[in-house]
Parts: sequence; C-alpha cells; structure tokens
Amino acid sequence: MAKTEDQEEGKDMTQEKETLDQNDSGNEETTEEVAQEPTLEDKFNELNDKYLRLYSDFDNFRKRTIKEKADLISNANAGVLKDLLTVLDDFERAIQSNESTEDVNGLKEGFHLIYNKFNGILISKGLKPMDSKGTPFDLDLHEAITNVPVEKEEEKGKVIDVVEKGYYLHEKVIRYAKVVVGQ
Repeated sequence: MAKTEDQEEGKDMTQEKETLDQNDSGNEETTEEVAQEPTLEDKFNELNDKYLRLYSDFDNFRKRTIKEKADLISNANAGVLKDLLTVLDDFERAIQSNESTEDVNGLKEGFHLIYNKFNGILISKGLKPMDSKGTPFDLDLHEAITNVPVEKEEEKGKVIDVVEKGYYLHEKVIRYAKVVVGQ
C-alpha cells in the first residue's frame, strides 16, 4: 500500500507541475497577446492617418473636377464659334462684293445663302425656332408685349403676332417669344 500511496502522491505532484506549467505558459501567451495588441493611441493614430489620407484624396478629387468643369465650360463654345467663323468669312466677302457690285439680285441671293448657312449651323447645334403665331398663349413659352382686341372669338387668348421669335436649345426654352395676344 505504501507504494501505491507514493505512486499516487507522485502522480498528484506531476499533475500539479503540469497545471503550473500550463498556467505559466498561459501567462506567457497573455503577455505576448498584450504586447502584440495595439494600444488605443496606436489605433487612434492609424485611424487618424486613414482619415487624413481619405480627406486629402477627396479634396484633390473635388479640386480636379472643379478644374475639369471650368475647362469644359470655357472650351464648350469653341466648336460653335469655329463653325460660325465660316459665316463671318462669308459676310466679309459679301461686304467687299457690295462695294463694287450694282447687281441687287446678286446681293439678295448672297445674303440668303449666308442666312441659310448660318441657320443650318445653329440648327445642327440644337437650336430650334419657336412657332408661336396662332397658338394659345403660354406663360412657359411666351412673353406678352401687349393685348389687342380681336373680332373673332376663336382668336381670344391666342398669339396674334410675334414681335421677337423664341428659341429652344435641345427642347429647353432659351429665349421666350415676345408676342401680341388677342383679347
């Protein structure tokens, strides 16, 4: 029996050592985990750095898009103006021709050709004249210059005369038609 008690005591001591070793190794792991775990200050610095980088990227993006919009706006008219230069050249040639010619019909024809070319360019860029005469008066399209009395009942509230044409640019009104309305 003595041996068994000694053996049991030995087993107990061995188990205690293993438990202590496990506890010691557990303590080492927790100290390693604490050493590897970033401090609050490190986390703050990391997040602050990410925020600053993100903010500067966004600020650069905003500045770049503002510059691109400004460039686009300043150069947007370049195509239209380039096309209109041919009309300007035609007018200069017509003026020079007017000084030496006596042919009135030729002058009229020349001005009609220039007008048609100019109108064609504007139409190709999306400009469309408003056809207002005889249509009902619409505040979204027309600006009433005056009202005139009319004899016919069906002409009341309609556009009688157009003083200045209105225009659309891609279906958006860019100039209201100045009209005379029947009353």
